Amino acid sequence: MRIDLPGGPYTLSEPVTWPAGGGPAAGRVVYAAAHVVADPLGDNTPGAPAAVDWEATLRFRRHLWSYGLRVADAMDTAQRNMGLDWAATRELIRRSAAEAATLGDPAELVACGAGTDHAPGADDLDAIVAAYAEQVETVQETGAGVIVMASRQLARVAAGPKDYHRVYGKLFGLADRPVILHWLGEMFDPQLPGYWGSRDVAAATESFLELVHAHAAMVDGVKVSLLDEEHEVRLRAALPAGVRLYTGDDFNYPSLIRTGSHALLGIFDAIAPAAAAALRALDAAEVAPAGPDRDRLLASYEEILAPTVPLSRKIFETPTFHYKTGIVFLAWLNGHQDAFAMVNGAQSARSLPHLAEVFRLADRAGLLADQELAVRRMRALLEVSGL
Repeated sequence: MRIDLPGGPYTLSEPVTWPAGGGPAAGRVVYAAAHVVADPLGDNTPGAPAAVDWEATLRFRRHLWSYGLRVADAMDTAQRNMGLDWAATRELIRRSAAEAATLGDPAELVACGAGTDHAPGADDLDAIVAAYAEQVETVQETGAGVIVMASRQLARVAAGPKDYHRVYGKLFGLADRPVILHWLGEMFDPQLPGYWGSRDVAAATESFLELVHAHAAMVDGVKVSLLDEEHEVRLRAALPAGVRLYTGDDFNYPSLIRTGSHALLGIFDAIAPAAAAALRALDAAEVAPAGPDRDRLLASYEEILAPTVPLSRKIFETPTFHYKTGIVFLAWLNGHQDAFAMVNGAQSARSLPHLAEVFRLADRAGLLADQELAVRRMRALLEVSGL
C-alpha cells in the first residue's frame, strides 16, 4: 500500500499482528499515561471549558487495561494545565475509577493526578497545601491511587527546599496509602523552574532524596520526567528500599526498564500493544536461566521496542509539551476515536510534516492497527490541508 506524504511517497511496511490481551507484567509495574478524547462537536477552542467524549475516553482506557497496563490518568498526557479544566478533570477521575472498579481494584488499575491547577491564585504555602488536599481527597474518594503532580503554584512561591518539604510533608499526612511523586522537568512544563528548591539538578536531587527518605513509608514510587538516563539510573540506586522508580523518560525507556526501572509513560498510550509484548518477553527472560533462551528473549524485548524509540522521540521532540498532539493523532489513525480533535484546540500544535513523519514511524514500528483505515484518515487530513 502506498500513500503520497509531505516529503515524498511512502510504501507501508508489512502489517504486524500483536498478541491480544494478557495479564500485567510480573517484573515491572507499568502505567500508560492516557489522553482524553475531545467531543468533536463541543466548543474546544482555546480557553473554553473542556468538552470531553466520555464514552470514547473510557473505551480507550479499557483498551490499555486489555493489554495488562495500568492507567495513569488526569495527568499531563490528559492535558492538565493545557486545556483540561478542574471540572472536567474531577469528572475524569470519577469516571475512570468507576470504570476500573468494574474490572477489579481501582487502586491496582488506575492512579490519578492530584495537583493545584484549580487554584492558580494560591500565593502562600498554606493555600497550596489546601489546594493539593482538595484534589488528593477527590482522588482518594474514588479508590484510585494518588499521583502528586508538580505544582506551578509551589514552583512560583517556594523560597527553597524547606518549603517543598513542608508542603509535601503535610500531604503525606493526608494520604490514606502510599502515593507516587512526580518530578516533571521544564521541557514538559516551562513553568516548573527549580522544582525541589534549586535550578541545579544535583542540588534538587539531594533535596528530593531527603524528602523521599524521610517519608519512605508513604511513597509508592517516584516518576521522573527529566529525559536524562544517567541521572535516572543514579537516582534509582539512591532511593530507599521498596520505593519504585517509574521512568518518565520517553526517549530512553527500553534500557531503563530493562535495567530495573518501572514505568509511567505517555508513549505507552500510543504503543500499548508493542509495550505489552516487550514486557512479556522481559518477564520470561528474567526468570530464564543464563543461556541462549534468555539471550533470545532479551533480544526479542529489544527488537520490539527499538523501532518505537524513533517514533517516541519524534512525538516528544521540542517543544516537548506538545507531545499530546502526536499521541491523539495516532489514536485517531488507529480508530480509537472518530475525530482528530483535542481540548483547547491542541490538534493544531504540530505541523503537517511532523504528523506525516509520525505516520511513517508508527507504520515502521508496526503500530498502525488497520493500515487501510490509517491511510484513509491520513489522506483525508492531507486533503483538508490542501494537499
